[in-house]
Amino acid sequence: MASLEEVKRIWKQSDCVCFDVDSTVVMDEGIDELARYLGKGDKVSQITVGAMQGALSYGESLKARLDIIRPSRQDLCNFIESHPPRLTPGMIELVQKLQDKKKEIFLISGGFRCIIEVISDRLLIPHDRIFANALLFYFNGGFAGFDRSQPTCEGDGKAKVIAYLKEKYGFKRLVHVGDGVTDLEACPPADAFIGFGVNQVREKVKTESRWFVTSCQELIDELD
Repeated sequence: MASLEEVKRIWKQSDCVCFDVDSTVVMDEGIDELARYLGKGDKVSQITVGAMQGALSYGESLKARLDIIRPSRQDLCNFIESHPPRLTPGMIELVQKLQDKKKEIFLISGGFRCIIEVISDRLLIPHDRIFANALLFYFNGGFAGFDRSQPTCEGDGKAKVIAYLKEKYGFKRLVHVGDGVTDLEACPPADAFIGFGVNQVREKVKTESRWFVTSCQELIDELD
């Protein structure tokens, strides 16, 4: 495994940076916030904690949470309008710095694409740089499940997306940044991983990360 100095060097020289979204780019876990909005927060948050700590597979936890929430298309629209995502302090500046340095940026999330598109718009990241789960609805707007063909609906989905990006674009120094166990396990194929503890500290991630940060400014400073 790379040393702290090596991870910092790869970060500075990176040609691509991939970010987890929930509790990384934004302060909250989107699926928990949606559940809370619909009055089902307690049951869903317990499952989320188990997934983030590695007690459940992500695919199992996603299905279990959605079976509880069952959001309609209108529920989602109302939620997005009344609960705009809260960007992590310093994230706008960090993304701008990476963009100024001509680094490619992707958002890879087990969350929902319709919510992440709102986040990407605020960060000026194109929608084709998003890899996330898609919710499905019946013609009347009722909840019909989620698209199981998306790699991000499984625990190793982030690793699969990163491997795909490296093969498609030929990235040589791809860094993944995130707070969860599924993020940690995406390296390799990522060339380096940075544990992100600004919003949530997952003990496994903190312990096993060569570089664990508690502010966006730490990442910004190492780019110069």
